[in-house]
Amino acid sequence: MTSGISNKLQRAFLIAGCILSASPLFSQVEQAFQENKSPTYEETITAYRKLAEAHPMAFLIEYGTTDAGIPLHMLLITKDQDVDPVSLRKRDKRIILINNAIHAGEPCGVDASIKFAQDLLNKKISSAYLDNVIICIIPGYNIGGMQNRNSTTRVNQDGPQEYGFRGNARNFDLNRDFIKADSKNARTFAEIYHTWRPDIFVDTHTTNGADYPYTMTLIPTHPDKIHPLIGTYMRETMLPELYKSMNAAGVLTTPYVNSIRQTPDDGIAGFLDSPRYSTGYTSLFNTIGFITEAHMLKPYNERVMATYTFLVNILKFTSENGQRIGKVRGIAAQEDRERKDFALSWKLDSTRSTPLMFKGYTAGYKPSDVTGKDRLYYDREQPYEKAIPFYDTYRPADKVTAPVAYIIPQAWKEVIDLLKANKVTIQKLTQDMNIPVSAYYVEDYQTVETPFEGHYLHYNIKTRTEAQRIDFKKDDYVVYLNQSKNRFLIEVLEPRATDSYFAWNFFDVILAQKEHFSPYVFEDLAAKYLAEHPDIKQQLDLKKLEDDAFAESPYQQLLWVYRQTPHYEAAHLRYPIFRLDKETTLPVKYE
Repeated sequence: MTSGISNKLQRAFLIAGCILSASPLFSQVEQAFQENKSPTYEETITAYRKLAEAHPMAFLIEYGTTDAGIPLHMLLITKDQDVDPVSLRKRDKRIILINNAIHAGEPCGVDASIKFAQDLLNKKISSAYLDNVIICIIPGYNIGGMQNRNSTTRVNQDGPQEYGFRGNARNFDLNRDFIKADSKNARTFAEIYHTWRPDIFVDTHTTNGADYPYTMTLIPTHPDKIHPLIGTYMRETMLPELYKSMNAAGVLTTPYVNSIRQTPDDGIAGFLDSPRYSTGYTSLFNTIGFITEAHMLKPYNERVMATYTFLVNILKFTSENGQRIGKVRGIAAQEDRERKDFALSWKLDSTRSTPLMFKGYTAGYKPSDVTGKDRLYYDREQPYEKAIPFYDTYRPADKVTAPVAYIIPQAWKEVIDLLKANKVTIQKLTQDMNIPVSAYYVEDYQTVETPFEGHYLHYNIKTRTEAQRIDFKKDDYVVYLNQSKNRFLIEVLEPRATDSYFAWNFFDVILAQKEHFSPYVFEDLAAKYLAEHPDIKQQLDLKKLEDDAFAESPYQQLLWVYRQTPHYEAAHLRYPIFRLDKETTLPVKYE
């Protein structure tokens, strides 16, 4: 908590409040969505400030800063009238964190959360749910995007009249930034998240894609990616109950329509939320996450009320099942401390599906008035309900065994800062040491052709491992994998992981040689080396026989020989974070 609660707010919390609806501004903001309007960022924060002033259970707290130069706010709702997260966690209550306007052009959650908070505090929603649940609401995460209002950029969306922009103040898509944390928003979110350690996380959105009758679709933390005990609980108990309760409340709800082909008729697939996404990030710490995707073509007031209904239902479910949720998360956290094998990437199992009763609109094709070619359309006059395949099983595509520890040279400060931001337990060597470790070498990788969120993202990464002795310095970092954040550490520090720091270009400097050779100078050294190493000469001759292009290139042959000699720099393509694979007593101190 960086800014804390202002003295003004502290005094306000002690004042018995009047009924909030008496405030003209708040009444206007609360009802805005009924008139196809959504409040500005400033109006939103003012509304929450008035809530905190009027209700002793509500506290508006400032955290850190954002790329817009403005702190993030969080509304805390608790019957305990206490703002200390450590004290509150001792009461064994479940914590729900709600995040809004990560894509500021999708403001359903902004309006829904205002209504949710007011109704909860004014007891239009049963306050009994707060006996064992604490609510945390980020009113608007993408502040820069919320301030960049327009009425044109969400061309696929029905209202509201004005809304924010998807990119933040630095034009980052914040729902691709959680693991790399280029934005100040993401760094501050990590502070909020690790301060409150939520059991449940909800990120509110508006969907794109097909047309269908559903007002709400859900992307849950994928059950195959989270701890198996939590995944089983989600599949067998939590998700069926939430879909049932949403539909019973009159809000048609289905899994997110991630079509296998162009339309849903051929089936949909569960969304794989890697750690760049909000729920992929929070699942690394065994938080059960949901992205609500209200359907873009439904009127704005219906989308807001659908989102509101989900917030009410997730509160009700969490309150009624809090002990079970706490138990499975506690077991998962303990087992993650001792777990040895982790998946690094996942692949959809296209051979396995379950039937999903789906309500849709018949899709067809007709000549385009613009291009003259066939265009897709959905005929709302021809609704259907039928079973379609739901592909929702992912298998690990790559695995790794966790080391005892990672050793990180102190030069890689950006990495260390991110580990600290995520509350990882870190220690330092207290003296210079030569330590036997495993070193990765990058053998192959592919890179996107155009920048993706400020990076040339790597993928299909291949590595080999060598046992080496490395000289480490006093104050180099040692990160033991005996903590509840082990999965996070694997995902960011293992180079082959989908959203590893290597994949996001944190270590691109190792991919280029710093020292080279002049062929006319190296010719004689190469000949001498081959004469002294007949096994290397044999490998060279074999490679020339197998590769015609190599055989025709004198430079490539000299380069190959160069890379076998001691003249070739050891650091080229060597990943600079090292694995301690055997239990070793190291002289360390806590950071």
